[in-house]
Amino acid sequence: MEAQKQEQERIVVTMPAYYAEQTLEKTYRDIPPELGADVLVVDDASRDRTVEIAQKLGLKVFVHPANRGYGGNQKTCYDEALRAGASIIVLLHPDYQYDPKTLTALVEPLLAGRADFTFGSRFANGADPRKGGMPLYRYVGNKLTTAIENMALGTRFAELHSGLKAYTADFLRSLDYHSYSDDFVFDSQMIIDAVLSGKRIEEVAIPTRYTMESSSISISRSLRYIWLTLTELVRFKRKYARQGNEADRRAKK
Repeated sequence: MEAQKQEQERIVVTMPAYYAEQTLEKTYRDIPPELGADVLVVDDASRDRTVEIAQKLGLKVFVHPANRGYGGNQKTCYDEALRAGASIIVLLHPDYQYDPKTLTALVEPLLAGRADFTFGSRFANGADPRKGGMPLYRYVGNKLTTAIENMALGTRFAELHSGLKAYTADFLRSLDYHSYSDDFVFDSQMIIDAVLSGKRIEEVAIPTRYTMESSSISISRSLRYIWLTLTELVRFKRKYARQGNEADRRAKK
């Protein structure tokens, strides 16, 4: 029954690429074939061989003529996946930092109808991602920001800053992701919006893997990301509080 359901679902794996010539092919090769997924690449104006390699692999490739940023890249990924008729959309970085073999576990809650949104968690079940090479500043920043977000949102996630995600098409259509930032804080806006709008979210345990080729933002950009995440948390909380107050006023009329 589960196999029949998966056959009816169209899974599209999206890869937001930026200077990924060294890792794109091995990332693609490790995607589990049993997923039966289509794969598309959105290149954010790289000047290396990323596009050439993706085309040689026979992948659908969309190229930004100018760099739009990580969030801007995701917007194109999701637009094109939805346009292609996807019912489940996966975000997989092509820098090989996240193990593509975990995609089967990542999409299982969506196929089973238990969740609208899943993300890979390197901290789940008490795991220590420093053993997989996570830099100390990233570890501390992730733990601190996740703790603050959990307190503000009333959640108990082990990690809220993962770049490995999967969504149902209905989930993406329900959120105005085009209004989010074109920068890295896009990820935080997505999760905050999803929690506050009552979406069903599951985190899936994944291994940590940092290599020389893995992309990683600097300490200064990490600090800026943390500050923007906390700012967005306050903004979204106020937005949903206003909407709740307006709904109460309408109900009383």
